[in-house]
Amino acid sequence: MQLLDRARRELRYLFGLVRILRAVRPVVSDPAQTLDVLIEKLAVRHGDKTALISTRETLTYEQMNARANLYARWALAHGLRKGDAVALFMPNRPEYVCIWMGLAKIGCVTALINTNLVGTALAHCINVAQPRMVIADADLLGPLAAALPILAETIGLFVHGEMPDVTSAKKISRIDTGLAAFSDKNLSSSERPKLTSHDRCLYVYTSGTTGMPKAANLNHFRILLMMVGFAGMTAAKATDRVYDCLPMYHSVGGIAALGAALIKGGTLIIREKFSVREFWSDIVRFDCNVFCYVGELCRYLLAAPPCPEETTHRLRLCCGNGLRPDVWMKFSERFRVPRILEYYAATEGNVALFNFDSTPGAVGRLPDWIKHRFPIAIVRYDIETERPVRGANGFCIACPPGETGEMIGEIINDPKQPANRFEGYSDKAESERKILRNVFRKGDAWFATGDLMMRDRHGYYYFLDRAGDTFRWKGENVSTTQVSEAITAFKNITEANVYGVAVPGTEGRAGMAAIVAKDMETFDLAAFRLHLSQSLPVFARPLFLRFQTELEVTATFKQRKIDLIAQGFDPTRGTGKIFFDDAASGRFIPVDQDLYDRLTRRDLWL
Repeated sequence: MQLLDRARRELRYLFGLVRILRAVRPVVSDPAQTLDVLIEKLAVRHGDKTALISTRETLTYEQMNARANLYARWALAHGLRKGDAVALFMPNRPEYVCIWMGLAKIGCVTALINTNLVGTALAHCINVAQPRMVIADADLLGPLAAALPILAETIGLFVHGEMPDVTSAKKISRIDTGLAAFSDKNLSSSERPKLTSHDRCLYVYTSGTTGMPKAANLNHFRILLMMVGFAGMTAAKATDRVYDCLPMYHSVGGIAALGAALIKGGTLIIREKFSVREFWSDIVRFDCNVFCYVGELCRYLLAAPPCPEETTHRLRLCCGNGLRPDVWMKFSERFRVPRILEYYAATEGNVALFNFDSTPGAVGRLPDWIKHRFPIAIVRYDIETERPVRGANGFCIACPPGETGEMIGEIINDPKQPANRFEGYSDKAESERKILRNVFRKGDAWFATGDLMMRDRHGYYYFLDRAGDTFRWKGENVSTTQVSEAITAFKNITEANVYGVAVPGTEGRAGMAAIVAKDMETFDLAAFRLHLSQSLPVFARPLFLRFQTELEVTATFKQRKIDLIAQGFDPTRGTGKIFFDDAASGRFIPVDQDLYDRLTRRDLWL
């Protein structure tokens, strides 16, 4: 039986890998392959077949390409040229896809801005891309207007949709009403710049171990690799109807899901936001047979009351990342999902893993017989120093099976192996911080993912946590530095130490902050909670507060987190009063033993 199981495991991996390699071969071998070429080929191949569906609009393949052409010519008319950046601040919808595809046709770089951002974080993400202009949905003009004073003065502002009354010193123009002046035919050779797969196409934001979100460089090659690779992984078919309720400013919802649907002529159903109540009814109503997930999405669905549609669908698989072992089997059995395809990849990195045989909890597998083709490693990591451990010879130490360490991928600047490059970020200094040098030999270079993982003896990889100062909560990476800066901006706070703590029944780590206040007796918790809501997106706001008289630091004045993380939100451990952000009452409430016992019950969160 063990030999039979092993044979099945190896065959599943082999067949899955072959599908992906066949899918990506044309992209890897031809530097002339660019996104604009792909879009126009799909329009010819699939014509009037439906490509994109939402409650707002439905577009065929021809219409999608034609709409992209309108945006390309609009951009040219407004002086945009190859290499110029544009920030896109818009919820999920077909128009979103057409805008960045149209800009890609003339070599512009679109920065996909998180629609949950507010204040300085929003302004930072726009400014770091150095865009010529911002294109925003009219519904998001409010938070954007609040960030305008912090934006570079040279940035132009264009709005899609009927504009609300917003006071702004900056001129605001509508983009949608001006498109009719342009032709929707494919661009002529004189309108097209010369593009290759190495040209930059998108900025997708990712949280680093410190500081604000970084803009990861995605060139045409990497986008095409994601799209065709995802189609290969899912064995995409022309009959597929892929449900996408993940944010399109992330690579999973905005690039990978798009590829899974469109590469073989399927249809992408786009929902603006994930809804627990309407998820299964949407799946059935739109006759979807594939959906994309992140781990928290599956947990929310599992916690919801039963509904008839949850087992009357015709799903063939779901694919995504972050589905934890304690949810995996319950999810599969309750909702009768035939197959779960889990994978691991860093948006800007060079590490990719696939769990083709649906082993619960594993993010992917790399058998020993193929390891030489995929240069990745897990190296011993020191949580205290937040750096890989090096031996007496100065090199990093590879972790044996069963030991937790940081996942890294070797950077190989070989034209024949473009997937092993590291394209970096818009900020060169930030790019350099993610590179480990002289890892296993002098002169080598490796991309540090910042993810702590473990490999078992069968070659399966398991995600454990984020390394350094970033933790994951509700499917988002949270920078503790960003949160700390927002906290200390409040008038009555002198210091803040932000970290993630484990909460039974949840994915990742919940945000917690140890705080030193100038005057605790006059500290206004209600005003502080309002300040956080105006300064941070929901997923980044600390769920727990611990008030202390001082914060412990190391000999080099670095804040210590180890003990605080171990103490968690247990009121019997550590010092200072602890408060919980109670969404039901809309206020911070003290954590006593009774509340602690309730918060640590798994069923409370599931």
